Amino acid sequence: MATTSLPLLSFFSSIKKCFLLPALLLSTLISLPAFALDEEERTWPQLRDLTWMEKNYLSRQREFVDELAREKLGLQLRENQDDLTLLQRVINRGLIESSNSRKLQALGVVLGDQFVRDFNLEWRRYEDELGESTAACVKDTTHCLFPITMLSRRMEVGLMPNVEKIYTDASAMITPYLPKLPYSVQ
Repeated sequence: MATTSLPLLSFFSSIKKCFLLPALLLSTLISLPAFALDEEERTWPQLRDLTWMEKNYLSRQREFVDELAREKLGLQLRENQDDLTLLQRVINRGLIESSNSRKLQALGVVLGDQFVRDFNLEWRRYEDELGESTAACVKDTTHCLFPITMLSRRMEVGLMPNVEKIYTDASAMITPYLPKLPYSVQ
């Protein structure tokens, strides 16, 4: 009985091989998302709304800065220009180690909130050929600032950034891309 089933098994095995490869290829093609484009076909940059988790992360970053300021400086975030002074005090006192990127970036979230308030920007997820970042962007455009790393990158290499100067310089860079109000002089 073993001798008669051997040719039959060989026959089914060869049929299976003939159908297996095209079936795998077809299932792979079907499973590829329709939006999967080559890097060259994709238009950059791409922006999307923040997810709930990303918004929650920004909130926790703000809470960290607020708690740090309350505990070490006797101050709190006020959601106005005074927050820039608070950031400068945190930096000047060295309250965050230069090796702690996540906590340094929390300062950038507070800086970004000031841009969002002052220039009616919105927090968005920005993606380009180099990767993804959270950015403060002019509504309905791809013009963005990246405040989360504006302070941290400087501090990580031992610099003590001037928050007011960084804010002023970045403001000057984004202002030309802001919507013009009717009858404005600009």
